[in-house]
Amino acid sequence: MIVLLHTFGAILFAVQLASGQEPARQPDPAPTTVEHRTASAFGKFLAGAAVGLAAHESGHLLFDGIFDANPRIKKVSFHGVPFFAITHDAGLSPRQEFIIDSAGFWVQEATNEVILSRRPNLRRERAPFLKGLFVFNVGTSIAYAGAAFARTGPVERDTRGMADALRWKEPYVGLLILIPAVLDAIRFYHPEQRWAAWGSRAAKIGGVVLIAR
Repeated sequence: MIVLLHTFGAILFAVQLASGQEPARQPDPAPTTVEHRTASAFGKFLAGAAVGLAAHESGHLLFDGIFDANPRIKKVSFHGVPFFAITHDAGLSPRQEFIIDSAGFWVQEATNEVILSRRPNLRRERAPFLKGLFVFNVGTSIAYAGAAFARTGPVERDTRGMADALRWKEPYVGLLILIPAVLDAIRFYHPEQRWAAWGSRAAKIGGVVLIAR
């Protein structure tokens, strides 16, 4: 639920993805038109990322409401950098805490599954909005996984809450969210790799069935 980590992860992954998205172009006699199209595509890309952020937070807020967890904005910091996070009441059951903290990742993973199942060749398409949404989802999971491995960031971070609820070490939760993100990235670049698709789906289902622990 930490906005800084969302943004950081999305930006890092976006830079890597954008470098391989478009083939080299020949000089265009109408540069103004090209610039307009580029700006429009970038705007749609950012809009997709913004929708990804809203969807992630909506997943948390949905279960906050279901469990009457009193969600609210709290001022926090990341290594001295101030920002805000959405938090909720303490005292929930481990299962409720795990569901709330995991919900944002479940939304991301389900969204990626729909995108990659319906548009397996997305990388070769001109679909900046969907690419922005996909990049946000994968980049956010990678950023959170990195924070989990390092065990750093505000105590409100999702991976810490998930680890406490499961009674796991936090790096294990990092792997839980990293694996489907990496497999989805492989699917984006190599849609013919069916093992990545089935591995990603199995990892996503595995993350949800943990609520039965």
